[in-house]
Amino acid sequence: MSEVRALIFDMDGVLIDSNSMHRLAWEEYNRRHGVETTEAMQQRMYGKRNDQIIRDFLGEHLTDSEVFAHGAAKEALYREMMRPMIRRELVPGVVEFVSRHRDLALAVATNAEPANLDFVLDEAGLRPFFRILVTGLEVKNPKPHPEIYLRTAGLLSVSPESCVVFEDSYAGVQAGLAAGMRVVGVSTTHEDLPGVSLLIRDFDDPALEPWLCGAMASAADS
Repeated sequence: MSEVRALIFDMDGVLIDSNSMHRLAWEEYNRRHGVETTEAMQQRMYGKRNDQIIRDFLGEHLTDSEVFAHGAAKEALYREMMRPMIRRELVPGVVEFVSRHRDLALAVATNAEPANLDFVLDEAGLRPFFRILVTGLEVKNPKPHPEIYLRTAGLLSVSPESCVVFEDSYAGVQAGLAAGMRVVGVSTTHEDLPGVSLLIRDFDDPALEPWLCGAMASAADS
């Protein structure tokens, strides 16, 4: 087992428990465009990049520029709705966890748009902890393809086997595993995430630190 040298975090559902607000924002945005948002649509949204969601919700006929405009408008609505409560929506324990482990290479790899990533990191005071930030717009293939995680490992100059990924979605877990990384599942979105090495409720979960210490010790002994 390789030494753990990097921790890579998804954003929505991992750094911030934003799914309920994204659901509300999609409902309102779709309503403004004459679309009723079903629960099945909301379930398909998790872990997807905005261009995929927009075409799913509003139509495959849209041009790339129309998709981009819709995505930007919906995310602006989300940020407006989230701003008053962002700090209390952080996943419990995440600030303390990244602070404790800032000696490792920390990164964010998210399908979210850059404006949302900037919003969360700056409004929540998390930016200083992360060396590398990668969004879905920087890769051709969104999660569940492993490209975003392989790119992040490359930018950190560490091997995929030395990375631990924190994910909350099926697509994200699949991406991390396909990249050859160990994955810790955060159960903010789904109660079960097949394939993860550990499933935690949040970063205060008492199982997390012993597991991470054990992973580091196993690598040192191997």
